[in-house]
Amino acid sequence: MSTLRILHVDDEDDIREVASFALELDPDITLTSAASGDAALAALDGGLCPDVILLDVMMPHMDGPGTLARIRERPAHHATPVIFMTARAQSREMDHYRALGALDVITKPFDPMTLAGDVRAILAARR
Repeated sequence: MSTLRILHVDDEDDIREVASFALELDPDITLTSAASGDAALAALDGGLCPDVILLDVMMPHMDGPGTLARIRERPAHHATPVIFMTARAQSREMDHYRALGALDVITKPFDPMTLAGDVRAILAARR
């Protein structure tokens, strides 16, 4: 397996901690966490180049869709795959997130034991 660089963006400390634990079970994942859309944009502007961004939908100040729009304004990240993470997972909402440009949606609460595999499967399906 090749190394996978992930940027995980979520405003909730507990979710970031669980996701960090879950993703770092995979020795081939390098994880960077951000507590807000602004922090994620700053990391990207600072040279971070993730293979995929896991992005919470509901965050204060700048939500996931707003953050995604700002990410897409950056030429270096115009095509970086983004996977939304949300508890709001009705079919029409998931379709809407995909229409915004998300590769897919992972539903919260997610299974920590399968999170890394789920991310890899979504990326593999894209190829």
